[in-house]
Amino acid sequence: MRARGTLPTGFYDRDPREVAVDLLGCILVSELPEGLCSGVIVETEAYRPEDPACHAYRGATMRNRTMFGPPGLAYVYLSYGVHSLLNVVCGGAGVGSAVLIRAISPLEGVGAMRLRRGRASDLCNGPGRLAEALGIDLSFDGHDLTSGERLYVSPGPPPGGEIVSTTRIGITRGAELPWRYLVLGERVSIPPRKIACRGLRRRWTVTESA
Repeated sequence: MRARGTLPTGFYDRDPREVAVDLLGCILVSELPEGLCSGVIVETEAYRPEDPACHAYRGATMRNRTMFGPPGLAYVYLSYGVHSLLNVVCGGAGVGSAVLIRAISPLEGVGAMRLRRGRASDLCNGPGRLAEALGIDLSFDGHDLTSGERLYVSPGPPPGGEIVSTTRIGITRGAELPWRYLVLGERVSIPPRKIACRGLRRRWTVTESA
């Protein structure tokens, strides 16, 4: 069963590297007509405005304007014109930072996830896969994740596995930055080849998020 409550705006109003770690173990929930689907977040990736791989690097555009909104918004965009990717906006309005949700471990609504994905396995171990499994598309761009409606993140206990950081994947610029965070032992998009930092701990507690 998923945790009760929804993470508040203050949770996201911080450096995306902190938010990326603290999201691990929290629960991503979609409540759509097809039913409720949820999963534990097990892999994230942080992006800051000075980062050449960040969409906000060259300033605000029509495509990335949601990134410059208030913290707690969903920033959804198409990757290669095909896959929807879910990010959460971090920091204050106008900053332009976010965390990409890269993988979740399914909890509820696995049947609906399988129907959307057209397969029985590898449902959510990748940002495009999890978005498809949970029914997340461009219509969610700008959605308030703190509203507790349709798409939101609930607090969850710290992961049972070790939290580590690695260099990022799927990008050509800024790939050397160790801003990809994951829980060892979980099914993630790509297992880490080299670990940059081990034994990371969440800073935001469930009590603070209630």
